[in-house]
Amino acid sequence: MRAGSVAVMAAHERNGAGGARTVDAIPVAHTPPGGFGAVFPPPVLEGCDEPLVAGAPDLRGLWQAISATRGGVPVAADDPILAYVERIEQAGDRIVDMGGGTIADARADGTEERGVHDVSVFDFTTPIHVVASYEDEVFVLRPVGIPGIEVTRRLDDDGRMVWTRPDGGGLVVTLERIGDGAGTPPNPFVLPGRDG
Repeated sequence: MRAGSVAVMAAHERNGAGGARTVDAIPVAHTPPGGFGAVFPPPVLEGCDEPLVAGAPDLRGLWQAISATRGGVPVAADDPILAYVERIEQAGDRIVDMGGGTIADARADGTEERGVHDVSVFDFTTPIHVVASYEDEVFVLRPVGIPGIEVTRRLDDDGRMVWTRPDGGGLVVTLERIGDGAGTPPNPFVLPGRDG
């Protein structure tokens, strides 16, 4: 296990009551120093069965990129984004999105206070603060202090997830659900310039 995974493990443990877990009883998970590495950490919301709030798309599961465009142009077959895998957990208004070595854990309630407060995927060091919300079946992330940027995830008509990152050169990635996200699956994504 990677150093710094203690925060992730603490978020994974059951509450003292031993009963059903609630989103309020589970500590917020954060990216361990240096990212979570080649294997996803254990699920954070495991055992929490609160129903999703109204307006939330059901994005739960393990997702693999199957296609991507930048600026409307398909990426090359060897583009690292096509190796991208992420796990999304949801319960109530809480969403935990693990991918690229980072953990974004938030309440999708539109507040800065309960949004993502973690580190950038680009260096695992730069602090990020992001407002999260569910809007008409779309998960929306708005970085604080960067007006006009919205990172979104939504389901298309075929049940695939469409992830848009305007800050990534107009990146649009289509991902297919490849599992329920249980356990600690491998993380094959390597970011050039960050991971070697």
